[in-house]
Amino acid sequence: MIAPALETAYAKINLALHVRARRADGYHQLETVFAFLDQGDHLTCANSDRFSLTLSGKFADGLADESVSDNLIFRAANLYAGGVAPAVAFCLEKSLPIAAGLGGGSADAAAALRLLNTCSSAPLPTERLLEIAALLGADVPACIGSVPVTGRGIGTMLEQVENDVSGLSCLLVNPNKPLSTAPVFRAWDGLDRGPMPQGSARDILLGGRNDLEIPAIRLCPEIAEILLFLKSTRPLVSRMSGSGATCFALYEDAGMLEQVRTEISAMHPGWWTMAGQLR
Repeated sequence: MIAPALETAYAKINLALHVRARRADGYHQLETVFAFLDQGDHLTCANSDRFSLTLSGKFADGLADESVSDNLIFRAANLYAGGVAPAVAFCLEKSLPIAAGLGGGSADAAAALRLLNTCSSAPLPTERLLEIAALLGADVPACIGSVPVTGRGIGTMLEQVENDVSGLSCLLVNPNKPLSTAPVFRAWDGLDRGPMPQGSARDILLGGRNDLEIPAIRLCPEIAEILLFLKSTRPLVSRMSGSGATCFALYEDAGMLEQVRTEISAMHPGWWTMAGQLR
């Protein structure tokens, strides 16, 4: 069924993230725009006599203690194959930090679904892939296409948005500290600060905000330091992604991005950075 194949699990950022209400089921009512860097984790798969997952890369150790059955790649493959994990060997090069607001696990799951579908003799329609993705997590459906879309509800109600941010140079910065989503949402003050702007992806980027920045900074003060530095470089926009702790800066000039990356790496060699362009 599976010929050797490779997919990139593209890093996700939230151009804006408006938290509108806390729902009765414990989730939150969100309005967001997902966008994706052209960089991320790398996932390969090939035929095997049983399911396996091999980890490598800078952040592989963060998944080492996770049971196979809890891993999103395994769960994605299991759901894709109708409840029985397919006989394939996955290899994941983990380049994105874990619990970082970049949707790394979600992107890995989406990449696994794309790989299985591309190599299948009877590929599933996109609508079915999105249904499977929604069972795996709120960010996974957006990661299937890995292009800008708006997300509402808990993030799984997707709508197309004009992609006028493609090609912008993007710098990601993380203080190398994991920040779990649940505590950040619990620290949100519950105030509805208004809806996300209408318009294209760029319109929403320029007029939007991330309502989780303040609670995330309370839990990880380095986020404020990163944002202050990025703002000083005069990007088009600098903002925290998701529930943190990764922040991004977007530039029209790729040369400016590399200059900023060099400066921040010299000042804070322990911080993680990644540079690329928005898809």
